[in-house]
Amino acid sequence: MSEAPSKKSASPTVLSLGQLLEQQPTTAPVGLVEPGLLPQQGILFVGGEPKVGKSLLVANLALSLAAGADRIGFPIPAPRRVLICQFELPVPQFVSRLALMRRALGAAADQHLLVDTRAAGHLLSAAQGLQHFVSAARAAAAEIIILDPLYSTHDQDENDTRAMAGLCQSLLRLRDASGAALVVVHHVRKSIGRHEIGSAFRGSSALHAVGDSYLLLTRPAPQVPTLELRFQFRYAAAQPPRLLELDPRTLWFSSAPHGLVVPPLPGSMVAGIATFRTRLQNRRRHGSL
Repeated sequence: MSEAPSKKSASPTVLSLGQLLEQQPTTAPVGLVEPGLLPQQGILFVGGEPKVGKSLLVANLALSLAAGADRIGFPIPAPRRVLICQFELPVPQFVSRLALMRRALGAAADQHLLVDTRAAGHLLSAAQGLQHFVSAARAAAAEIIILDPLYSTHDQDENDTRAMAGLCQSLLRLRDASGAALVVVHHVRKSIGRHEIGSAFRGSSALHAVGDSYLLLTRPAPQVPTLELRFQFRYAAAQPPRLLELDPRTLWFSSAPHGLVVPPLPGSMVAGIATFRTRLQNRRRHGSL
């Protein structure tokens, strides 16, 4: 009587440092968006107030990634397969928006940009919904998945830290099961400070545990089509803020004439300078200088 064939042994789960180093690439992997904005299998959170232009900027980024083209001031080393899961616009209207943006690129992004046309109604916070997004990512062979906006992918209380931590675990499962990087569009708290970036997002204490980079959009002045971009990276060097302008004819952002923003002085320093000037003027009036 022949013996049953032995089962193939599973790969070991515990490896030595030497074994791990043998598996490492000889050179550091190139980021999907440089400098450090979106690392391989990283998670980028993009946030801002309602109607500030988050979805337009992310659509610009998706087309740039799919075409392998630097269109909005961030180096993109190579074309990537991008899956967009968006929940705000009907699919025909969203395609019309992409078609307008596409005129600036031609057909360069056509085969690498994919849209989940059945994303609406599926929740990352439910096992069945998570499986939908994993299956869509695998079908697309996606290297990057865009979720726009995050609040449409769950039914949790964003003020509940435990609930948001569970949602973040779903994001990690999606990333790990698909092998893709994630770009997540999310909204910010109603009142945020000038120097807040990652902490400005709703559910920030949980998001800080999973995000690799954070991009915050603000409008320096009302009724002006200029956006200020501020960055926070977990692993890359800090970047100064940038200014972008929107061309309403093409729906593309590009660097503003004065693309880098000089950070404002801290309030205490501004007050100190004002006090010094006042004292200097008083001493001049009284002839003590």
